[in-house]
Amino acid sequence: MRLNRLWSVLLAAIALPAAAEPVLLEHARVFDGTRDLGVTPVLIDGTRIVHVGAPLPAAATGARRVDYSGKTLLPGLVSDHAHVGNTEGLQHGDRYYTRDNVVRDLRQFQRFGITTVTALGMNGHEFSAIRTEVNADPTLGAQLYGAGGGIGAVDGAPPAAAMGLQRDAVARPRNAEEARAAVATQQADGVDLIKLWVDNLGGKVPMMPPEIYRAAIAEAHARDLKVAAHIHDLDQARDLIDAKVDIIAHGIRDRAIDPMLVRKMREQGTGYIATVNIDEANYWYAENPQQLQTAFLRAALPAEVLARWQQPQWQSEQLAGANIAGARKAVEMSLENLRRLHAGGVKLGFGTDSGAMPQRVIGFAEHRELKLLTEAGLTPARALQVATADAADLLGLADRGRIAAGKRADLLVLDADPLADIDNTRQIRAVWQAGREVSGPIIE
Repeated sequence: MRLNRLWSVLLAAIALPAAAEPVLLEHARVFDGTRDLGVTPVLIDGTRIVHVGAPLPAAATGARRVDYSGKTLLPGLVSDHAHVGNTEGLQHGDRYYTRDNVVRDLRQFQRFGITTVTALGMNGHEFSAIRTEVNADPTLGAQLYGAGGGIGAVDGAPPAAAMGLQRDAVARPRNAEEARAAVATQQADGVDLIKLWVDNLGGKVPMMPPEIYRAAIAEAHARDLKVAAHIHDLDQARDLIDAKVDIIAHGIRDRAIDPMLVRKMREQGTGYIATVNIDEANYWYAENPQQLQTAFLRAALPAEVLARWQQPQWQSEQLAGANIAGARKAVEMSLENLRRLHAGGVKLGFGTDSGAMPQRVIGFAEHRELKLLTEAGLTPARALQVATADAADLLGLADRGRIAAGKRADLLVLDADPLADIDNTRQIRAVWQAGREVSGPIIE
């Protein structure tokens, strides 16, 4: 972990108020992030888990007891790819990047059980100050990490006009020297990793030249920073993997990935975040209007979005869109490549790109992504591991993603067993963050 990240974590830990007494969570079935522990107690003291299982230590004497009989306890979910402060109802753009809107989004993530969020680019210049504030106070929402503005292409991705980037905090270097300087500047600003946009959006915009992203990756590694790259196609991913990128931040969606590249990713430790929901979201809500009547989804949608999506005309127009056939094919290919990469032992992360656009619904998208992971052949337990322990490992966050002594007490309490049915992650009873119960049921 880099020194500036370690320092911020230490400051946050100092700032968090300690619980007045230890708390013992009893009688819940515990999935610890890697395996099912069965019904077992979990002892929290302050912001941390201090003991899991029986017999209980002496520290449990006098602890406040919380009876979670019939519940399932798992680590808070960890998102490796999301965005904050970029939407307002049906609109999107960086004009909405304010402290209050970022906190609004982080609280929504938290309510839906996502207790750590990586805002992977398009963050405003206020990112570092907001991150310091929210990470010191669990009442302000999920813990925030991220890539600042990120590094994009001149006149290319992320497209400033289409994404509403009026202030455009994205660096857009014109050559290798400027790419190295952009990495240095973003490190000085306190980013947790570097985000690159390496995609020509199907030939609609110029793609970032290889000399620029190769220089950025090399400079980032020299500064002990990980690099995540936005891609769409196999050729882009292949060259980035050759350049030793750390994370492929979207699924490969144009062609099937080959066994040699799977092996190379496994051997290099390249991480892969499928974000299957990013394409599915273009048609899923219009195709499944009955889902708009469910309390879980309605709790995630702004009123104006819900009103628009309920209109039959909008649903018909959305499904008739020119991009829908391509989105369906992208989902099919993304699922197939996820199957291959999982079978090949490639390191997986968890993310959805939620928050970048109104249809990428904060909180709900993550639970939908869990379902999509199982559609790619992962068991519910494996999908939950990807969204907790593996997602934390991908970011280098060793203090979370597991229920174990010494880890942060970031926990999700469910009314039903997600190991039997992954959709049961939607049965949220409570969310704990840093040893405090910060949110209750979404559905009563």
